Amino acid sequence: MDISGGCLCKAVQFSVRDEFSAFHLCHCKQCQKISGAANVANLFIKRDALRWKSGENNISVYTVPGRKISHGFCKTCGCPAPYLDDDATWVVQAGSLDRSPSLAAQDHIFWAERGHWYEAALTAPKCAQGPTDETDVPR
Repeated sequence: MDISGGCLCKAVQFSVRDEFSAFHLCHCKQCQKISGAANVANLFIKRDALRWKSGENNISVYTVPGRKISHGFCKTCGCPAPYLDDDATWVVQAGSLDRSPSLAAQDHIFWAERGHWYEAALTAPKCAQGPTDETDVPR
């Protein structure tokens, strides 16, 4: 079964077969910088499993010098976009998909580089939405 995905501005749209070979949560310093978050959630899939609906030419890819780390993103809104890791494998960030893949995250990689605040964040209060209601604001 296919899963649709894309960016916020809808300039980049794609679909992928739900046949991912790997799903890693990467906590390396470069992925933290790329995402502005604790980690990236990268899925890997064969080249022929992704089909562009629109916006393939609206993607830019930045490759970190000296490392095998890249970041594909929409040139308009900056959201993550699929990119080729090598000639045969797409890297797709899980958050760019319109629904969850059937493959669950398999591991946390580069755990030693995680942000010092990450584990505390996992136990922080959970709000159903933003903290707009007085009952949702931790004291």
